[in-house]
Amino acid sequence: MTASTVALWSCGLFFLTGLLTGVWKYVQIRGSDKARAHYYVDTAHRASLMYAFACLVLERFAALSVWPEWVNVLAVLASVLFFALAVGSYILHGALKDTRNQLQKPHTFGSGFLPAWMMTAFMWALVAGEIGGFLVLFAGFAAA
Repeated sequence: MTASTVALWSCGLFFLTGLLTGVWKYVQIRGSDKARAHYYVDTAHRASLMYAFACLVLERFAALSVWPEWVNVLAVLASVLFFALAVGSYILHGALKDTRNQLQKPHTFGSGFLPAWMMTAFMWALVAGEIGGFLVLFAGFAAA
């Protein structure tokens, strides 16, 4: 599978997730006295749609990169993996209705808590994966 194909599949799946979480958001708004969805349901909806379009950006840079295909695939996967983990965490928090700020200490997860070091490690891995993946593709484009 090419990097462009991975990016396009990811785009489609994030867009579909955005549409489905939009329905979930609407249902929550309809059932709310304040006409609002849970914070993380709204966040999952918006982030999914934005990541869908981010995947199109990744696809274009992967298509124009001079690096070997396996490098481009890994770069796309690095970004997409962390996009998916972010959206997944938003969906979980929206379903559990356990927090309005997953970065606030203590880090709530359902009825339990995550250690601060775990959240810090995940966030730095996310930074490295998303930015690093794109930088590889951007460098491959710039080298063309």
